[in-house]
Amino acid sequence: MKIIRTEDLRGTDREVVSPGGWTSVRWLLKSDGMGFSFHETTFPPGLEFDMWYKNHFEAVFCYKGEGTLVNRDTGEEHKIEPGTVYALDKHDRHTLKAKTEMKLVCSFWPPVTGREMHDEDGAYTLVED
Repeated sequence: MKIIRTEDLRGTDREVVSPGGWTSVRWLLKSDGMGFSFHETTFPPGLEFDMWYKNHFEAVFCYKGEGTLVNRDTGEEHKIEPGTVYALDKHDRHTLKAKTEMKLVCSFWPPVTGREMHDEDGAYTLVED
């Protein structure tokens, strides 16, 4: 059994502060052996960030804040607010636009190692341990 407290991860290599402006606390990573990774990501108000997880599937639950998710291939826009889940089940190219500070819980498969950085496409490369 694992018990993980967010405050214990602050300031460690499991708290990633991106050059793009978001912060992600990585509760579970590939090394934890769960078969998925599990994170809390914070987007500051006004941040617009392009992503494309061409090597991963991601499910996201918003529990705080408001924003818009744009499917960059179709142009569809979806309001994201507390209680909303979105699943990137087709490796969707997307942009998340934070109207207010957003708090999101994210799960990735395959799990990330914690060393990934977004590349020029907004994707994570597959990193081996």
